[in-house]
Amino acid sequence: MPADPLRTPDVESLLEAFAGLASRDDVYAFLLDVCTTREIHDMAQRLAVARMLAAGVHYPEIQRSTGASPTTISRVSRCVNYGAGGYRTVIERLGTIDGRGGDR
Repeated sequence: MPADPLRTPDVESLLEAFAGLASRDDVYAFLLDVCTTREIHDMAQRLAVARMLAAGVHYPEIQRSTGASPTTISRVSRCVNYGAGGYRTVIERLGTIDGRGGDR
């Protein structure tokens, strides 16, 4: 299997930076320095959408609640169901928006 072209040394360094942060405040400070306010908002919105999808919430309610577009909801759904497993890992740790775990 060919190597993942995205996993460059710079990306590996970024992953190491996130993995080495000890607190939410450290992560927040790093995000503020590395991302725009809009990028942070967009990532938070996608996570909220993923958690709602895992809880079985329907697209119209997700759109009303989060303000996410139908295209964003569809893309997140595809990643939740067929992606690399990142959303599933986080949902299992955090639970869904309604407090249920990721495994229904």
